[in-house]
Amino acid sequence: MTTPAISRYPVPALDDLPQDIRDTMLKVQEKAGFIPNVFLTLAHRPDEFRAFFAYHDALMLRDSGLTKAEREMIVVATSGANHCQYCVISHGAILRIYAKNPLIADQVAIDHPKADITPRQKAMLDFAVKLARTPESIDEDDRAELTEHGFSDEDIWDIGGITAFFALSNRMAHLLEMRGNDEFYLMGRIPPAKK
Repeated sequence: MTTPAISRYPVPALDDLPQDIRDTMLKVQEKAGFIPNVFLTLAHRPDEFRAFFAYHDALMLRDSGLTKAEREMIVVATSGANHCQYCVISHGAILRIYAKNPLIADQVAIDHPKADITPRQKAMLDFAVKLARTPESIDEDDRAELTEHGFSDEDIWDIGGITAFFALSNRMAHLLEMRGNDEFYLMGRIPPAKK
């Protein structure tokens, strides 16, 4: 059996990429032990690669009222609603690691109202999934529900921004037929070996 391609578009060789993009990928590889396919596939268009990861980092790495795990929950729940296999697989791995919970990503991706998460997190994901699937139906009641759970206006912006950004990511992953790295499947499921 041959391994399927990671994208239906050409994937540039690392040595053929602009230096800044190559450096970004090598840093990720050093930290993770591999280069996630989203980096390799989006490098097909270097300017879009730069814009994509700049916005990703602005949303996902900034100081926020949302924890890193909560941000990943939004990605996993909305990507599940959008049937984005790549994002569920890759961000599910990150969620498991941040939450230190090997079960949470599967629960959130498939049926977040039944997941073992807090009522606050369920409200957050209810809003995010609604925004992802039927954005025109968002109203003041939805915002009020989040406020009752302690989310600030800035937190609500973060929830919306992450949802919107990953709607783009989900659709690009579908377009490219992006394949998840095998490494993601076990990450956060099995405790690391003790040194």
